[in-house]
Amino acid sequence: MVKLTDEMKEDFAKMKVFPFATASKSGEPNVIPIGLCILQEDGETIWIADNYFLKTRKNLDENPRGSIYVWGPEIKACYQIKGDIEIKTEGEDYEDMYKMVKAKSEKFPAKALVVMKITEVYDCKPFTEPGKRIL
Repeated sequence: MVKLTDEMKEDFAKMKVFPFATASKSGEPNVIPIGLCILQEDGETIWIADNYFLKTRKNLDENPRGSIYVWGPEIKACYQIKGDIEIKTEGEDYEDMYKMVKAKSEKFPAKALVVMKITEVYDCKPFTEPGKRIL
């Protein structure tokens, strides 16, 4: 797996909403905004709460890969993070995520925990080398 640098971790922490992209087995793309997206302390695992996934969940069941985009006015760089996905609907990690989601609002269903193990990170900032793999 790939571990984010300290600068990347700082940028990640500044994000409020993350674009999260998936694709079906046949390659049909889908992108959604996600609010509960937490980089774990190991720097190589991201937790994403599935509150309202429909096409995204179907895609992840067919093709367990995803991509997150990290960029914004207050962020120093621009990254595309790709990774392998595991879906959890029970167990200690799921329960921890469930409590975090419910602490934000009882309205959120917290249907599943999407665990993304980072496999690649790409630069996407203009005037650098966009598309170049940096991790």
